[in-house]
Amino acid sequence: MSKPVLSAFALIATFLLVSCDDSNDPQTGRIEFTFHHEVDGEPVIFNEMRYANAAGNQYEITEVQWFISDVALVTKNGAEVSLYKDGFAHYIDTNIPETAMWKPSDRLPAGNYPAIKFTFGLKGEKNQPGTFPDLPESNMIWPYPMGGDNGGYHYMKLNGFWMNTSEQRMPFNFHLGVGQVYDAEDKVVEFVQNWFEVILPADINIQDDKTTGVHLFMNIESWFDTPVVYDHNNFGGMVMKNQEAMGIIAQNGKDAFEARVQIISN
Repeated sequence: MSKPVLSAFALIATFLLVSCDDSNDPQTGRIEFTFHHEVDGEPVIFNEMRYANAAGNQYEITEVQWFISDVALVTKNGAEVSLYKDGFAHYIDTNIPETAMWKPSDRLPAGNYPAIKFTFGLKGEKNQPGTFPDLPESNMIWPYPMGGDNGGYHYMKLNGFWMNTSEQRMPFNFHLGVGQVYDAEDKVVEFVQNWFEVILPADINIQDDKTTGVHLFMNIESWFDTPVVYDHNNFGGMVMKNQEAMGIIAQNGKDAFEARVQIISN
């Protein structure tokens, strides 16, 4: 009787060893984002009239607040691996230092990803009023009459001051969100979605049980310089009702970002 009992125990032990062996499990790692804001390759210095754009405007930056959403890693064959477990968007606010770090809980397949893709702002169908009921995101609310059902929140608030042609220090609210087309009676007849997608070369290498850090840089000067020269004297300090200005902002923002990558830790 002892041999069959021993054989049974041996089978159970073998089964347990195989079950606990995770060598056949997919290898996965994590990703971590750090957000930076620069002017001409240097970290932004806030609240100082120290910068000049291509239009010759002297300007200063007081704060930058924005949403990144629908983030995905792009594989060599063009497939996308989306980050979604913690929600579709992350909010960055230079007044709240902890928002400069984002650690999604997603575990991603190990491998090389030559690019990263994201939406700047919030896509229309996801940009619903009431999506972000809590602070600080709720402070990004976009007026309903200027955005309708798909214009719930600002994509960005870039606030500061510029020196006008009379050498007066004037405030600007360089804001981006849903634009409007007005009729002759100043009534909204159409809403314009100004969100845009960005695809950045990144060479992201996700390794098993390691965290890969992606440093995402917003180059402030690009909002004013390329491909269209933006002049604060032409558009004034408030642009939320000016689709011409917001259209230029959206166009210029497409090359305002770059990514740098590092392996952080186990």
